Amino acid sequence: MFSTYRPEDVTILLKDITGLVEPLDTAEREKRIQSGVHYSEMLPVEYSPSEEYLKLFFRAVELYSGITARAVGNVARKILRDKGEGAVLVSLARAGTPIGILIRRWLKEKLGADVPHYTVSIIRGRGIDRNAMNYILSLHPAEKLQFVDGWTGKGAIQRELKAAMADYPGADPGLAVLSDPAGIAGKAGTRDDFLIASSCLNSTVSGLLSRTFYRKDIIGPGEFHGAAFYRELRDRDLTYAFIDAVAGCFSETENAETEETDGASGLEEVERIRRDYGIRDVNLVKPGIGEATRVLLRRLPWKVLVRSLNDGEHLDHLYRLAEEKNVPLEVYPLACYRACGIIRDLADS
Repeated sequence: MFSTYRPEDVTILLKDITGLVEPLDTAEREKRIQSGVHYSEMLPVEYSPSEEYLKLFFRAVELYSGITARAVGNVARKILRDKGEGAVLVSLARAGTPIGILIRRWLKEKLGADVPHYTVSIIRGRGIDRNAMNYILSLHPAEKLQFVDGWTGKGAIQRELKAAMADYPGADPGLAVLSDPAGIAGKAGTRDDFLIASSCLNSTVSGLLSRTFYRKDIIGPGEFHGAAFYRELRDRDLTYAFIDAVAGCFSETENAETEETDGASGLEEVERIRRDYGIRDVNLVKPGIGEATRVLLRRLPWKVLVRSLNDGEHLDHLYRLAEEKNVPLEVYPLACYRACGIIRDLADS
């Protein structure tokens, strides 16, 4: 294990590439990505949050741990109903990992189901880590696997997972997520685009792990995809501050209502945004609170669309990040999402 995750919470199927890859700043990474270098071949310089931004993170934890816990309970019930007590959680690193830990905790605490939990890499345009899949399938039946992520944006990872599972008969490609505003996940805690506090930060709420990495000069044929461990940030690690706060609200989930997904109107909204703003590449449109936050944290934003400029309850952290990074906020009639980040198209610069 490399990370600050506890071994009983998750088995990490990633190669430790700490010190093997030089991180690049946001502007350089964006230039390379838009010139054709795959994002998984680089690591970003980690965003260092200001004290004011950290206060907003803690406020988000306080405000949203209850709704997050209810979403955990909703989706955990669906997983157990579908997969039975032999369920195996496979979270998608890195945003899915703390969510998988919470689902595992809820199942154990509330229903006495002690399920295995692995975290693996899946990369848009590169697919799932086949060595990690082979390892899991050497120990568990394919039909018992349940893939877990935090939320859906416009479904790129869900589509990647569906394509990858064509090579694994019996494995269900349907994601289990807490928030599914796009309406495309197999199992969801809610359709509401609410703030999952872990989306506010990068490695410091994800076991001090980088996003996953795949480059053939670093990752050999028989090795797992990689991630770096930021040991130097140990004194800023908030991973279990988030996990324990949500788990502390599990008592609120006894009678939570389940919600079923009912279509993919979120994808239609993304296409409308793309048309309205003349964006050539839909990959530059990142809908949902979680995705808009990621754009501000680690991409080169053009602007952020919001449903309202007076929604401090849900969007305070986005307002703060946009101010810090001098990114314009624009009101747009969002229906499925509360926010949408748009990445700057460097071809227009």
